[in-house]
Amino acid sequence: NIQPCYARRLDEVKMTEERKCLAVVRIRGMGESSPEIEKTLEILHLNRNCHITLVDNRPSFLGMLNKVRNFVTWGEITKETTILLLEKRGKLVGNKKLNDEYAQKIGYKTLEDLAEAISKLETGFQRLPDIKPVFRGHPPKKGYKGKIKKSYTAHGVTGYRGEAINKLIEKMI
Repeated sequence: NIQPCYARRLDEVKMTEERKCLAVVRIRGMGESSPEIEKTLEILHLNRNCHITLVDNRPSFLGMLNKVRNFVTWGEITKETTILLLEKRGKLVGNKKLNDEYAQKIGYKTLEDLAEAISKLETGFQRLPDIKPVFRGHPPKKGYKGKIKKSYTAHGVTGYRGEAINKLIEKMI
């Protein structure tokens, strides 16, 4: 019973790491890619370039990110960047801005408390009522640092980038 190497790696991540909040940013368009990749990006709510969403590091999400790694970049988001995303780019259904009134309506004192709960995974971002599951970012100021067809480890843009995702998101807000 031999497992593929990526499945073993995901199991190791599950056992060794605690749950973390990940920010996922779509970098590239589709071109002539497979329907599986299109469907995976649709499930992640990343329908256009510069869209940002928040997920946790469960093996199911990590498997999806591994499948679309040539089109997105992701990493661990900090509480400060989560607050900035919610304040500047968070939208409710009806295209209304996210504010403290909404946070109080769902049981938090302020938007900062909600952001802290999201970053600590006490509440799932995608399961919040009446909130759009995606943030619409601008292209990053002064552009991407590297080629969008190469991985981050090869001095490109796509793939896993860890804490460096926070700098990219700040450039996109």
